[in-house]
Amino acid sequence: MSECSTATTQPLVQCLSHHAVAADCLSVLRNRTTPPMIFRQTVHRLGLILMAEATRNLPTAPQSVATPLETTTCDAINPATEIWLVPILRAGLALTEAAIALLPQARVFHLGMYRNEETLEAVSYYNKLPKPAQPQHVRVIILDPMLATGGSAVSAVEQLLLKGIPQENVQMVSVLAAPEGINTLQTAYPQVSLVTAAIDRQLNEVGYIIPGLGDAGDRVFGT
Repeated sequence: MSECSTATTQPLVQCLSHHAVAADCLSVLRNRTTPPMIFRQTVHRLGLILMAEATRNLPTAPQSVATPLETTTCDAINPATEIWLVPILRAGLALTEAAIALLPQARVFHLGMYRNEETLEAVSYYNKLPKPAQPQHVRVIILDPMLATGGSAVSAVEQLLLKGIPQENVQMVSVLAAPEGINTLQTAYPQVSLVTAAIDRQLNEVGYIIPGLGDAGDRVFGT
């Protein structure tokens, strides 16, 4: 069973392991016999839940709306807020469709990284992040199904901060997280928040989350 005990000491970590639908999705994703098509569909279903939680506190602004009966005031996402979705290639693409479904106004910028299997460090090979005109108004959601060692997450945040975006405006969404990855991310950037479906036990000797679900990218794309 996955626990969320790490979240109790990290106030910016939100773990949804007690959400019934999220737990059901994880039972499918962890199963080694789940075929790629069902795996992708389940990541999408879980992604909607994760994104709903991640977007809970986006800045809002009141707007006047005419209902069929009268005019009223409603809160809507502040149009002055520029929302970026930043999937880490390639596995992050699996969460992108669900993220866009909830945030159709968002801009999508990809970061390409791979893990050096000897050092377990993140190696960047693609980065087209722009320089925003008003970085203080940008809200970023990094998408990566697995927060394992935390190397890719830290590298992604570093690239965003170089563009002037405050770290408190950066959030990460993952299907699974390891305590080691959470500690790495929060030690480097303590104001970056995380939403995950579960916090697993630990990393194994080659840096994979256990019990985990295997290599998310391979299982999404059937490779």
